[in-house]
Amino acid sequence: VAHLKVRDVDKPYGIKQIQFGLNDNLPADINISKVETAFGDFNARHDATARYYVYQISTRRTAFAKPFVWWVKDRLNVDAMRECCRSIIGKHDFFSFSEIDNKQSSTMVKVENCELMIAGDLILFRIGASHFLWKMVRRIVGALVEVGRGKLSVYEFEQLLNKPSRITAAWTAPPSGLFLEKVLYQDEQITELKPLFPVR
Repeated sequence: VAHLKVRDVDKPYGIKQIQFGLNDNLPADINISKVETAFGDFNARHDATARYYVYQISTRRTAFAKPFVWWVKDRLNVDAMRECCRSIIGKHDFFSFSEIDNKQSSTMVKVENCELMIAGDLILFRIGASHFLWKMVRRIVGALVEVGRGKLSVYEFEQLLNKPSRITAAWTAPPSGLFLEKVLYQDEQITELKPLFPVR
């Protein structure tokens, strides 16, 4: 989601004209699927009430999907990772999973949804929250992978929500597997999330 302001001109542009014009000037791998009129003070970032992200972990080497996944060579304990996902749901202090250097800014985040599923050779992680801290999703995924590898226990993972630590910085997952799935605004609610499917 993005917003822009169109200045008044002698010949007003229609919604479809704006959409076609944007797509004609954007790179081939970016496509505007919908354009609509918003209130004058609408801000795509600050007016959002919730965001949903998906992260893709590949369990095998892949050539074509490489830009869209994190290939983890080790066998992962998905059940232990799922147990950690359940502990994330609710309002917690995510300082341990952020890039924030001090506690002057609030690091409290309310997580509405957190789940893990397997789709072929992919492990798909989805998380939805009121907002996210810088690098929060990638550090959660990195810590989950450490749990899956058996290098971090479920209890130790849960303690990261209670005792601030910077150890997660070393586990930050690469950006290649991260995708913004959905953004919600005022009066919008997700009654049922769509099944997770691989992003290509």
